[in-house]
Amino acid sequence: MNTLARRDCGIGLRARHYRDFLDGEPDVGWLEVHSENYFGDGGFDLHVLERVRARYPVSLHGVGLSLGSADGLRARHLERLVRLADRIEPALVSEHLCWGAWGERHFNDLLPMPFTDEALTMMIDRVAQVQERLRRKILVENVSSYVTYRDSTMSEMEFLAALARRSGCGLLLDVNNLHVNAVNHGHDAEAELARVPAGVVGEIHLAGHSVVDELLVDDHGSRVSGAVWQLYESACRRLGSVPTLIEWDTGVPELPVLLDEAARATRIRESVDG
Repeated sequence: MNTLARRDCGIGLRARHYRDFLDGEPDVGWLEVHSENYFGDGGFDLHVLERVRARYPVSLHGVGLSLGSADGLRARHLERLVRLADRIEPALVSEHLCWGAWGERHFNDLLPMPFTDEALTMMIDRVAQVQERLRRKILVENVSSYVTYRDSTMSEMEFLAALARRSGCGLLLDVNNLHVNAVNHGHDAEAELARVPAGVVGEIHLAGHSVVDELLVDDHGSRVSGAVWQLYESACRRLGSVPTLIEWDTGVPELPVLLDEAARATRIRESVDG
């Protein structure tokens, strides 16, 4: 079981819910995990993942490869990812359009890229290296950001569309990040969504955010907001049925809350599909 139906809705597997999945089989289409949490050669986390993988499609979502770092890919990190992917045989593998390391220093954040031709050329090469080593296409996700670069010559979605076209990767569209950035930087989320090419989005993420003064903070710590649900409906109309995931990483609630959010995503998608 290593494929996803385009209509499937899933949730992120978090430690709080391990026992739910070890003792039962909750009604959810698929599960996604942060790759780095399972890089070890053994231990309880990997044991749970292997048990879960026998019953559900699993996606590996990386947060630490730092695709956009100017000093090159993290070779050791990539080899660990390759080993995990070979072991788990995931339905999808994804990473972020960002950088987060320099030399041996990791910043524990997903820092935004400048959207320039130079950065695009570099990212095409990086994605090619990762896809060649993994022997599969990856998905690259748009990230939330709180600064922009004066040198950028295109929007994030224009950059991602060009990256997908020229590298052969797919896109992971985070609808919450799209909304957060639109509010924080004063642009139109619907217009950015219209720049996403049909057919290249392999997964959608939905999550909650918090409001700090006039700034939206992508903290994955609450239910999906009304504005993001509305933008998700627009994405479904534009892109059709795409595997959708509910992310919740801080203040993780009981499992039924996540399943309820996934069910709402299913209802929205079905209402669009008719």
